[in-house]
Amino acid sequence: MTRLHHLAIGTPDVERLARFYREVFALVEVRRHVRADGSLRSVWLDLDGALLMIERTDELSRRVEGIGSGLFLIAFRTTAGELSGLERALERAGTTIEARTEFSAYARDPDGNRIALSHYPEPRVRAEATT
Repeated sequence: MTRLHHLAIGTPDVERLARFYREVFALVEVRRHVRADGSLRSVWLDLDGALLMIERTDELSRRVEGIGSGLFLIAFRTTAGELSGLERALERAGTTIEARTEFSAYARDPDGNRIALSHYPEPRVRAEATT
């Protein structure tokens, strides 16, 4: 079975963006990489077995509205009971909820990347038939 290994986000400010994901989503820092000159190159955060890699770039972020080309949203799984607490954590971090649907709330990280908190019911996993 193939599983997600990592997602990577480029940012001019690795420390700021990594702090946001650590503080709002309680992601644990797994690894930190520095360049030969000692400057921070990347921070890797645990996504429950996969990684969120925050990588240094000099490019500015592109703001995507709705569905864009390429990766346009990172959705974090939550429960209906946890949703309001996570929304408050986002607000404390300086972001606002932009939109809501029956099962999700949408916001932006400090670089403008679109994120969601979703408690959409997951489909049941089908048991593989044995012969």
